[in-house]
Amino acid sequence: MTGSYRYVKGERLPVEVLVFRMDPAHVEEYLAVDHEVWTRGEALLPGFERIPFLSKEVWLDDSKPGEVTLVFVWESLDAWLTVGAEAVQQELQARFDALFGHPIELIHAPHEASNYGIHRWSRFERVEG
Repeated sequence: MTGSYRYVKGERLPVEVLVFRMDPAHVEEYLAVDHEVWTRGEALLPGFERIPFLSKEVWLDDSKPGEVTLVFVWESLDAWLTVGAEAVQQELQARFDALFGHPIELIHAPHEASNYGIHRWSRFERVEG
């Protein structure tokens, strides 16, 4: 095996997974608005010394056009719940709705059914450099 790798275990970092469905014709627009409003909006909230999530990934499935999966790994459950406060979410949702005028449906949020129990325990990753 060439290259350097890192294995980290025992993290217990909360994971949020959201799956949305929309008209496939609007996915590119959705991705741009989502990044501007939700990703940057949550990342740059006042009151945090740093971005409250460690990563956000966007997954698209070619076999399901119009379906977008978002996966966050949060720094802590407290950070996630602070960002998830009703007033914060309402403000961001209003900004999103003003910019993205198409129907969108949340079809799955497995973290809700597990009472925020989904967490990243380990990761194996390539290290560049």
